[in-house]
Amino acid sequence: MNRHKARLWPFCALLIVIAIPLSFGAWAQDDNGDQPQDQTPDPPSRVARLGFAQGSVSFQPGGEGDWVDAVPNRPLTSGDNLWTDRDSRAELHVGSTAIRLGSETSITFLDLDDHNLQLRVAQGTTMVRMKHMDDDDMVEIDTPNIAFQVTRAGEFRVDVRPDGQTTILDVIHGRGQVIGGGQTYTVVAGQEANFTGADTLSYDIDSLPNPDDFDRWGFGLDRREDQSPSAEYVSSEMTGYEDLDGNGTWSYAGAYGPVWYPTAVAVGWAPYRFGHWVWVAPWGWTWVDDAPWGFAPFHYGRWAVIGGRWGWIPGPVAVHPVYAPALVAFVGGGGFAIGGGAGVAWFPLGPGEVFVPGYHVSRNYVTQVNVTNTVVNVTHVTNVYNYYTVHDTTVVNRVTYVNQAAPNAVTAVSRETFVNARPVAKNVVAVQAQAIAQAPVTHVVAVEPVRTSVIGAGRPTTVAPPPAVANRQVVAQRIPSPPPTPFAQRQDKLVARPVTVRPVIAPVAGNARPQTNNPLTRQEVNIQPLGNLGASAVEEQNVSRQQPKPKPNVPGTAGSVWEGPERTAQPQNAPQPAAQNQPAQPGRPQNTAMPVRTPNMAQQQQQQQGWSHPLARPTPPVQQKTPQQAQQDETKYHNWEQKQQQKPAPHPEAPKPPSKH
Repeated sequence: MNRHKARLWPFCALLIVIAIPLSFGAWAQDDNGDQPQDQTPDPPSRVARLGFAQGSVSFQPGGEGDWVDAVPNRPLTSGDNLWTDRDSRAELHVGSTAIRLGSETSITFLDLDDHNLQLRVAQGTTMVRMKHMDDDDMVEIDTPNIAFQVTRAGEFRVDVRPDGQTTILDVIHGRGQVIGGGQTYTVVAGQEANFTGADTLSYDIDSLPNPDDFDRWGFGLDRREDQSPSAEYVSSEMTGYEDLDGNGTWSYAGAYGPVWYPTAVAVGWAPYRFGHWVWVAPWGWTWVDDAPWGFAPFHYGRWAVIGGRWGWIPGPVAVHPVYAPALVAFVGGGGFAIGGGAGVAWFPLGPGEVFVPGYHVSRNYVTQVNVTNTVVNVTHVTNVYNYYTVHDTTVVNRVTYVNQAAPNAVTAVSRETFVNARPVAKNVVAVQAQAIAQAPVTHVVAVEPVRTSVIGAGRPTTVAPPPAVANRQVVAQRIPSPPPTPFAQRQDKLVARPVTVRPVIAPVAGNARPQTNNPLTRQEVNIQPLGNLGASAVEEQNVSRQQPKPKPNVPGTAGSVWEGPERTAQPQNAPQPAAQNQPAQPGRPQNTAMPVRTPNMAQQQQQQQGWSHPLARPTPPVQQKTPQQAQQDETKYHNWEQKQQQKPAPHPEAPKPPSKH
């Protein structure tokens, strides 16, 4: 969405090099050394975030059969499902795009990546507000009888009747094209279009009705976002920034620039402590914070202790920030002993410290995920990449992490707490300062996920869409991502390969002791690095990747540690990038292993290969309209124009449309 294109080369860097064997290095070459990992498609640079839920809202992770209570701040991606029950509402964000759900609404993210947002609406009321849209962005809302593609940013409401036979589309602002029943229809601002039927559509247009309670709720949220003070300090494409307002204050620190300080935090609070961990492919271990504002500060930017309190530094504002699952470093080489058992410890990265992804990514991704989230010199990031690709593990680089020595900054829990999505703050284990200072630090955590890690912290629920709705297919113009594979089946495909985690970080200067009087802690123990503890879960897996039917917009296996079929790699015959050494475009990660996306590529692939999906089917081929059909469409449009001239402007409560395309 209208990402800022200005080329910003940040100013300074702290270099992190963690010597993980090249069989598992995030940027390492394949075993034969011929195919660098930056040929693997990168993970998406954005996710959806559930920020508000009222009433009963249920969540089903992609590929899993269980429904649980939706947990705010849980990242959502391709394949995930949401259901709002009767008299319930929810709001999600994907960057600056807001998605609002009304009562008894069922949605699925058919595809969500850097450029594409494809939403399945099987039933209910959905309002989508797009503030910005770039030429290569594609937004498609699919219902049981039409596929609606946005062609101009704006605000759109889609109502799908319970029987799935009728879709009502309100274009409050913007413009779009409807494909369905073998025909195409252009719908413009101020129109309400009614489509009934399936293979053959009955179509009519009218003026927008007066706003109802759901409209007024959405327009109120629009105004709140448009007046957000935090928008002056961060990019509007930073998912979750709007909830910083009212939950903290902005100030200026000479060493960092604008800093956001949270208010009303609990005793013993520290970043990445009040929440839980989940496993979200393709990124792997992902932090889910408890705070209502707890999304943006834990997936973008950096944390520092300033004047005795924690402050969040968002990084450059004039770029599209790249989402990260958790901007932390792990203590103890990825594992340590606590009271005879296994444990995990971590601390937040500080300003200028390089985030080293624990999942397979390209050279450009490594640059973008850092320079869009903190002030760091690109040369230092490149040096890290080069270090891992020359197969030289004899060089030991030393770096001091500022937060490794900060009071009360390191958080430690048992392995059971970590993998089972249990509340971290209730299960914190205190650790000795000397042990923390001497412990190795790594970018990966040697802990194997279990199914609970995927399901998350939501309680099991019977509140779910009726089977007829849950299994209802929608029609789609774009080819969706392949449906995710269940966790158990992905697990069966793993091939373990041992990993050694080498300690390479120098002891931190000073012997500052973390506060041990935190009432949340249970005990104090020494950290004992365990080398290969749990390493079978975090090594690179020698997996035979399943090749899906060719399609242009699949995010691909950007490689969480598990390269299962839910993020499958590009087929061998997929188009390849024209040049590998072209300079990266600042502000948006370049997916070097994927072809340039155009609106027609999905149609071309569909015609050549065909495709199938349990929740979506291709729209019927578009037929040329007969003269009678063209005349009917013209008459309907003229009738609508006459009504518009005879009534006041529709939706006077709605915010003005975006000023930029």
